Parts: sequence; structure tokens; C-alpha cells
Amino acid sequence: MIRIINLRKQYGRLAAVDNLNIEVAPGEIFGFLGPNGAGKTTTIRVMMGILRASSGRVILGGHDVEQEPQQAKAIAGFIPDRPFIYEKLSGKEFLTFIAKLHRMESARLTRRIDELLEYFELANWQDELVEGFSHGMKQRLVLCAALVHEPRILIVDEPMVGLDPKGARTIKDLFRSLAKNGTTVFLSTHSISVAEEVCHRIGIIQKGHLIASGSMADIYRLTRGQDSNLEDVFLELTQQQADLALPRERRV
Repeated sequence: MIRIINLRKQYGRLAAVDNLNIEVAPGEIFGFLGPNGAGKTTTIRVMMGILRASSGRVILGGHDVEQEPQQAKAIAGFIPDRPFIYEKLSGKEFLTFIAKLHRMESARLTRRIDELLEYFELANWQDELVEGFSHGMKQRLVLCAALVHEPRILIVDEPMVGLDPKGARTIKDLFRSLAKNGTTVFLSTHSISVAEEVCHRIGIIQKGHLIASGSMADIYRLTRGQDSNLEDVFLELTQQQADLALPRERRV
């Protein structure tokens, strides 16, 4: 469902992403981990066509993002790390605006918006201006907007920032439910506990290179610790690669 092939994004002499290769299957939750500045957000922006790749390809649901941008974006939902919301609209008006960008017909649009507002406990606030929403409510509204057209792929950059424990649990349950119904979730996060709880596979990026990938069990086997958790493994792998001149991906 998602294919990233030999992806490179360069700024002058700096390669923010270098020869990145990732495949994510339908119904899979893929966790994308890495230290600050590792290349996670750059990768996601290229995936969504916000940045143009220096070389390589991104294919979403069979559509090349550069060659078929409209078709690729039509099947993808995107939650950026710093989402923008028109705060002078009400919650329902904002979602209606987003739905119309996706050319949803009126009956489906109304039904879908009502479902999402109810699910994310925003129904009682739907006619209030977004500028009056709390940070957590705005985060939930952004999720509604990403899901309004029922995308087959959901690409998420740091979804848990500012959410209370109940909101975070709702999001994790949502990801599991989406994956169970066939939606592919590409999840970039700093939260190792979230990745450990919900992801089927993990990729760890360091200085633009994918240094490890595989299932949770695979990742654990890459280190010698018998009682390691994912945080221990992540720290050990990134420290190991920080000491090497040429990072190499480790697969098992």
C-alpha cells in the first residue's frame, strides 16, 4: 500500500533523507522512530507531496506521488506535526470545507461528519468557533479532517502531542480499528510507548538512514539485552549508529 523506493532529499550538501526504502502492507501500522533531526518529518512531507524528492519514488496505493499527485492524495489522510485550522470557522464548517475539497457528495458528507464528531466527542461543540477549542479538541478536529473522506492510507506525524490520557487512548484504539478494517497507518512518533503498543512493525531512522526495521520481536533481537524494552533498544541502536561513519540498516 505504501512503497518508498531509494528516497533521497538533499539540501545543498546535506542529505536529510538518504536512500530510504520502506514498504507497508494494507492494514499494517508502521511506526517510524528516530531522534530529533533524523529525517522523519522530511520523509513524511515528501510522502505527501509537500516537498519534492531529490531522487527516488513514493507510491501510495499504486499511485506515484510525483506523477499522480491528485490520485495519491485522494486516498491518503494526513495529520502534520503542526496542523493548520481555519479558526474563524465552526468545527462543522471546517470539516464541511475539507470534505468538499475531496468532492464528497452531500449525503455522504453529512453522515460522515456526524459520525466523526460523535466519535471524537466534539458533537456538542460543532457549531462553536474553532478558536474557542482547547488544544486537545483541535487535535481531535484535525483527526476528523484527516479521516472525513475515509482514506485507505493514514499518514501521521506526532499524533499524541497535547492529548490527555483519555484522548491518547482514543487515538490508539482508533489506529487499531482502522488497521483491522484494512487502512494502512504510517505513524511517526517520539512516543516509544505508543509505538510499542500499537505498531505491527517499526523502522528506526538516524541521520536520514534507516538503521533498523522489522517486527517488535525482530527489533529486540538486534541488541544483546535479555530484558530490554523498546526504549532501551532504540537508545542502544541510535547510539551505536551515531558512532559509525556510514549507518547501515539492520534486518533480521
